Amino acid sequence: MLKIVDEIDEYTAQKIRREADYEIKRYMPRKVVFDFDSVTFMDSAGIGLVLGRYKFVNILGGKLEVANLTQSVKRIFEMSGLLRLIPVVEGV
Repeated sequence: MLKIVDEIDEYTAQKIRREADYEIKRYMPRKVVFDFDSVTFMDSAGIGLVLGRYKFVNILGGKLEVANLTQSVKRIFEMSGLLRLIPVVEGV
């Protein structure tokens, strides 16, 4: 599980992308879960971050899921259509 904290904007998305890619390559997990419990803001850079990791994990034969979406992040996921691609897991 990769816990994301604070805001996801262009600057932090680049940092999270590098860290997530490193951990995914290192461990090659079958399932990656992004935990959004502490995310207070997300813009289009966050959508790109999640979509890019979704594609990356799929190429490696794994699954990407998201957990603990805050109300504001859930709205962005709904509007962008990400919820049609990426499952939301509860109680993680």
